[in-house]
Amino acid sequence: MWYEGRMINIGDRIPDATLFESTEFGEACPVSPKKIAVAEATAGKRIVIFGLPGAYTPTCSAKHVPGYVSEHDALKSKNVDEVWCISVNDGYVMAAWGRDQKALGKVRFLGDGSGELTKKLGLEADLSGAGLGLRTRRFSMLVDDGVVKQLNVEAPGKFEVSDAGTMLKQLG
Repeated sequence: MWYEGRMINIGDRIPDATLFESTEFGEACPVSPKKIAVAEATAGKRIVIFGLPGAYTPTCSAKHVPGYVSEHDALKSKNVDEVWCISVNDGYVMAAWGRDQKALGKVRFLGDGSGELTKKLGLEADLSGAGLGLRTRRFSMLVDDGVVKQLNVEAPGKFEVSDAGTMLKQLG
């Protein structure tokens, strides 16, 4: 059973939460994001989820997302059904960022605007000192039918274990 207030661990079931996704665009911006129920969306699938502090931020845009985009086919060859990117950003921003990263169709960009999933995972970071407020700690995980099978959480300010290459090695 998942207990809020501690960090998620390998063997835990991913908590249910509502994320927001938009994959279509109007004249000026993405169309209204649709609600995605995490428990329902992870049922019966092998999903790599990576979380990061924010859309359009330096490491996230230059390294984290591009790594998962470039390794998409290799991840699929390891029986990964989907790759998700989550961040404490709204669904509109996540959609526009995914488009700018040329990643839509390979990575699902899911907004956790209120930090609901981030908090339930115990992976929140207070980056108010940098003007960012509550954010998602940088991490990656493999979720198989709703159960966490791999978990890689970065130390503050680091990008060493949550990258696509590490996840590929863990997948064997």
